[in-house]
Amino acid sequence: MDSTGNNAAKAEYEQKVPPFYYTPTFADCQLLREQWIRARYERKEFVHIDKQEPYSAGYREGLLWKRGRDNGQFLSRKFILSEREGALKYFNKHDAREPKAIMKIESLNATFQPSKIGNPNGLQITYLKDNSTRNIFVHHEDGKEIVDWFNAIRAARFHYLQVAFPGASDADLVPKLTRNYLKEGYMEKTGPKHTEGFKKRWFTMDDRRLMYFKDPLDAYARGEVFIGSEKNSYVVKPGLPPSTQGYHWQHGITIVTPDRKFLFACETEQDQVAWIAAFQKVINRPMLPQEYAVEAHFKHKP
Repeated sequence: MDSTGNNAAKAEYEQKVPPFYYTPTFADCQLLREQWIRARYERKEFVHIDKQEPYSAGYREGLLWKRGRDNGQFLSRKFILSEREGALKYFNKHDAREPKAIMKIESLNATFQPSKIGNPNGLQITYLKDNSTRNIFVHHEDGKEIVDWFNAIRAARFHYLQVAFPGASDADLVPKLTRNYLKEGYMEKTGPKHTEGFKKRWFTMDDRRLMYFKDPLDAYARGEVFIGSEKNSYVVKPGLPPSTQGYHWQHGITIVTPDRKFLFACETEQDQVAWIAAFQKVINRPMLPQEYAVEAHFKHKP
C-alpha cells in the first residue's frame, strides 16, 4: 500500500469481494481485522474466486469446539451448513446420523464474542427455537477456519434473503445478514408485580429483543422483553416508581409497554445512560410489518 497507494491496492486486491463477505471496521475484534488483511494480501482471496469456496460453496462441514449447555466444557462437535437444506446442524458424535440441533438459516445469527467466550476466536451463534432465542458458543484454534464459518453463514443468509425478497438490492440485504448486539451487560431486575427483590442478570439487547440470563454464557434466556416503538406506546424513563423497594443498585430505568412496566437498576450512572440510549434508539425507530407478529407472540407468551 505504501508503494502503490490505497486506491490502487484496493483495485488490485479487492477486485471480487463477494457482497456477503464481512468487511470489518476499526471497532471489530482483532481476529476479523487480521483475517481480512490476510484474505486480501496474503491469500489473495478476492483476486482468485476459487479461493472463496470455503464460504461461498453453499455447503460446509467441519469440527468446532462447542460449549456444553450444562457442564460448560468445550467439546469437539461436527457442524454442517447446507443452503439446500436451509439449515446449520451440529452432531454430538462425529459419526452420528441424527443432529443434536437443526438451526434454520431463516433465523440464524452469528457474532464474534472473544471476551465473553474467553477465546480470541470465540463465535456466538443464535437461532430461534419455538420463537425463543437459543445461544451456541463455539471456537476453533485456527482463525481462518472460524472466520470462514462466519462468512459461510452470511453467504447462506444472503442467498436465503435473495429468494425471500427478490426485488431487494444487495445494499438492502447485506445489513440483514448478521448483526452485533446493540448492548450487553449486567442490570438488576424485578418481577411483574414489582414486589419481588431485584436480582442481578446479564442482559443482551438484540434488535427489539431484550433478553436476560443468569450467566452470560447460558444457552437459553430466563426471559425476553419486546421493545416496540414510541408510536406503539413504548417509553423508556430514567428512575424507578417512588414505591419501588428491593433494589441494590441506585440508577433505575423504567420501560413502559402497552401491557406493563419493566423495572431495571444499573450499578453506575454511566451504565444507566448507555442503556437508556440503546433503548431509545430502538423505540425511536418505527416498527416493521413483520415486527408486529413478533410483538403479538410476546403478548401471548405464558
